[in-house]
Amino acid sequence: MTKHSPTDDGGSTIEGAGIDGRIHVQTDGERRGSDRQVEYETVTTPVLVIGAGAAGARVAIALAESNLEPLVIGKRDHGDAHTTWAAGGINAALGSLDEDDDWTIHAADTLNEGHHLNDPEAVELTAKRMPDRIRELDDWGMAFDRTDDGKINQRYFGAQSYRRTCFVGDRTGEAMLETLIDRARELEIPYRDNVMITRLLSDGTRVDGAVGFDMETGEGLLFRTNHVVLAAGGFSALYHRHSSRDDENNGDGQALALEAGAQLTALEFVQFHPTGMVGERYGDEWDGRLVTEAVRGEGGRLFNAEGERFMERYSPDQMELDARDVVARAIAREVREGRGTDNGGIYLDISHRDPSYVQERLPSMVERFADLGVDITSEPMEVAPTAHYTIGGVDIDFRTGETGVDGLYAVGETVAGVHGANRLGGNSLAETVAVGKVVGDHVANAVTSRDRVPTVTDAQRALAEREFRALADLADSDGTVPPKTLLEDLGDLLWDTAGILRDAESLREGLDGVAEIRARTADIHVDGDRTSRSFEYAVDLSFSLTVAEAMLRTALERTESRGAHYRTDYPETDSDWRVTLVLSADERGLTITRRGVADPSEPVRESLEEGHELDYHHLE
Repeated sequence: MTKHSPTDDGGSTIEGAGIDGRIHVQTDGERRGSDRQVEYETVTTPVLVIGAGAAGARVAIALAESNLEPLVIGKRDHGDAHTTWAAGGINAALGSLDEDDDWTIHAADTLNEGHHLNDPEAVELTAKRMPDRIRELDDWGMAFDRTDDGKINQRYFGAQSYRRTCFVGDRTGEAMLETLIDRARELEIPYRDNVMITRLLSDGTRVDGAVGFDMETGEGLLFRTNHVVLAAGGFSALYHRHSSRDDENNGDGQALALEAGAQLTALEFVQFHPTGMVGERYGDEWDGRLVTEAVRGEGGRLFNAEGERFMERYSPDQMELDARDVVARAIAREVREGRGTDNGGIYLDISHRDPSYVQERLPSMVERFADLGVDITSEPMEVAPTAHYTIGGVDIDFRTGETGVDGLYAVGETVAGVHGANRLGGNSLAETVAVGKVVGDHVANAVTSRDRVPTVTDAQRALAEREFRALADLADSDGTVPPKTLLEDLGDLLWDTAGILRDAESLREGLDGVAEIRARTADIHVDGDRTSRSFEYAVDLSFSLTVAEAMLRTALERTESRGAHYRTDYPETDSDWRVTLVLSADERGLTITRRGVADPSEPVRESLEEGHELDYHHLE
């Protein structure tokens, strides 16, 4: 690692209306930063993994097991990743309770839930490998709940034909990440926390590293590597109501990839989880926070404000365990037609179950609501849909993780393909470890001896220094509008124009609103230096505006309703729209093209034809 204090005068501001959506900063009409000196640290590594959740950790473990030493970086403290918020479980066709289940039925359920826009190869890769990944996690110490005869226990999740979801109470993601981190520590994988990446070093055809800053010191960081793996999550936190932390899942992975020359797909599909917390008694801090699907998987029932178990009208066979998009739209309709609560929600009730059973299976939910004055073993929870998971992302080859930009790979919620038009609950955690190992193994084989200690060229250093000066200019922004205000305005805009129900008029209004917010960034005010939360929000805003515009454009393009994308002006599913929308960027702006979807393998087609379906009576 070396530090530099350059004196050359090449520099640039953060571009505004360009492809990357960067904030444009000017003072008195003059560009700043051309004579600004910047100090930074240079780090070389054979592989840089951006993102320290389950996907990034599993990639790094595969690399370390191949005798490589990757560097993993995260925006928060080690172990503090969004994976910990995935509560309900992780899918694998183990057959612990239902012996007839197998990987082909898991794949068929995934394709059906995804309305057959999934990448079949990605689906089959995940479903085939998950039993081994669960056994691996078990061997590494993950404390799965067990059946009476000692097998890994499994529960129902929505739209699954069998009890397939393995779990650790209702803290599965947290337990899984702890297990992966313990394994990474055993392998002594280098990790650096509180680092934010703002740009990939790329000429549009290959990546040579990444540029960012230390969020604790404000110091610039140049990471030089020939192999970058993006594992930075999704963009659900762009919405006003969401199940993420406000400073996570803001689209940085997708925006970084797009700017570097990769393509994005399926951005129009944003999954709204049916049950997020809502209600004055919970407070603003808890608004939108996830109430895990495990509550419904263990028998929880939904009631409107009139006491009706309304899912009987929408899905009499699968009831509360129908697909997430079906349940979320049903709730939205109940509220819209005046049968919701005063807070715009409905009730989720599991009090008919034995209190000891609820406490055993849902300990985190019991504890959380008890702290808020609600005993879920005896009274209902007030819930409403919340933006939860972004199905779209970077377009990759699932056999390798390659993005089409040499040296750039992606994995986890940053990518698209496994989930199609709607994600099957329990598949997000599954994808992280199933695909994460595949990508890690491929990258390990791609690293050459020359890659282990890459050199830093003058051109690479010059590009990094321009970015550092631009970040310094951004930190000096002294306008009148706080970046958090603009992010909040963006969240309200997307909720109103591109939510559960959308149409052409609302989507165009959303695009106009994004342009208006982008214009307002010219008057941005950063309160503090590069270690401040205000500066972090200013950087986030650049990513978020880029991804918001891309999502709105693809949603406007798809003139049908399918899965998580529901157009009130095109309410039917159109067979001609069984295509993937692919978005790319160049100097002319954003371009959308269509790509056909492949068919699954013969064994999976047979399972689809057999028509497996959830037998809800087990929960009654």
